[in-house]
Amino acid sequence: MARLNAIVRSLPSVETLGCTTVICSDKTGTLTTNMMSVSKVCVVRSVHQRPITDEYSISGTTFAPDGFIYDASENQLEFPPQSPCLLHIAMCSALCNESTLQYNPDKKSYEKIGESTEVALRVLVEKVGLPGFDSMPSALNMLTKHERASYCNHYWENQFRKISVLDFSRDRKMMSVLCSRKQQEIMFSKGAPESVMARCTHILCNDDGSSVPLTMDIRNELEARFQSFAGKDTLRCLALALKRMPEGQQSLSYADEANLTFIGLVGMLDPPRDEVHSAIHSCMSAGIRVIVVTGDNKSTAESLCRQIGAFEHLDDFTGYSYTASEFEGLPPLERANALRRMVLFSRVEPSHKKMLVEALQSHNEVVAMTGDGVNDAPALKKADIGIAMGSGTAVAKSASDMVLADDNFATIVAAVAEGRAIYNNTKQFIRYMISSNIGEVVCIFVAAVLGMPDTLVPVQLLWVNLVTDGLPATAIGFNKPDGNIMAVKPRKV
Repeated sequence: MARLNAIVRSLPSVETLGCTTVICSDKTGTLTTNMMSVSKVCVVRSVHQRPITDEYSISGTTFAPDGFIYDASENQLEFPPQSPCLLHIAMCSALCNESTLQYNPDKKSYEKIGESTEVALRVLVEKVGLPGFDSMPSALNMLTKHERASYCNHYWENQFRKISVLDFSRDRKMMSVLCSRKQQEIMFSKGAPESVMARCTHILCNDDGSSVPLTMDIRNELEARFQSFAGKDTLRCLALALKRMPEGQQSLSYADEANLTFIGLVGMLDPPRDEVHSAIHSCMSAGIRVIVVTGDNKSTAESLCRQIGAFEHLDDFTGYSYTASEFEGLPPLERANALRRMVLFSRVEPSHKKMLVEALQSHNEVVAMTGDGVNDAPALKKADIGIAMGSGTAVAKSASDMVLADDNFATIVAAVAEGRAIYNNTKQFIRYMISSNIGEVVCIFVAAVLGMPDTLVPVQLLWVNLVTDGLPATAIGFNKPDGNIMAVKPRKV
């Protein structure tokens, strides 16, 4: 199991793996590569001419700050900071951020510390550059890779002084930071588009940098772009906003997150792992249902499920895809039907994971649940098989039965196959030992009944058990898995 990158913390769980009927899997990092990169940016150009919005595409799909920004006509922008919205997006991305991007000279690659979404925003800041002569690509490319990793981010962090932070919470689905520059206080916010846009009353125009009221027409246009990013393009979306605060303000409250000015919409690409599609098919043929559990937007998650084959042969996702709020609002009978068909569970909080496990177990399902955070520990403990990520927290690992060293969904499927093989080999071992020893038992029993002398002396019994039976039985215990081991239904517990 360890060679398959599945580190087993509880030996009985290996047997339970073969009985698994439902795998509840995280999306980000397990089904996807977790190598986030900003792929598209949408801003409002002007309210006086059509089209209202501008869309930019960004090249580069790794954490390396190498890439260019292109407009809707696929022309490369020579000086991206000259666009007011891109400039403010860079400010917000650098300041409303708790991650770190650095260059590892030993591995010769850029590495992240923190959330992948926040690191992707750090990389975007580097690609946008800085206003002025020093931001030209030729000047930035003269830096060492270590300096280049966060040069533009450090510039904005030095320009502004952070005063107060409102951390991300799952009920608000956003975070904010209060900054000061030249005796002017500004709050930058980022979060889920539906949460941020609901708090916006104005928008920043890309043509002249003016702030105008957010009308219903513009809101509908932005909503359509958001649905396009999340659905057709399979992008994870964040909205960015700002707000001028009263001079001298030193703290933030949740009430301050109102009357915001919308800056732009950022779409991040997190491609699925290559091996996941075949792993999903293996689960289906093995009678194991996969439920994708994610905090992402429903449209983004549905688009990814379509790519990995979880929604194969389905044209209508009704009855197969639910958000946490939709599921909680169902009557008991409909909820029971939903549990039997569900493939996607989106916009979830950690408490919903435990609720899902308990609901599935009440329907006699054997549930494997993945998780990586401290808040996932109750669900991992409650599941029949708790599976923690190797990159997860120590709390999640200690609450789990198994740890995935590579955070890969395909490893779970390989571990299930190995668990089934171990059970089959153990069963064959026991069957062989019983069938081979029953002859000895009958022989000795009949001799005792008939009053005959001992048919087998102790030395002969030891020889038969250790050599004649023991060695072949041990060999049976190391049999390779059957070719159709993942083509049969899970056995009953």
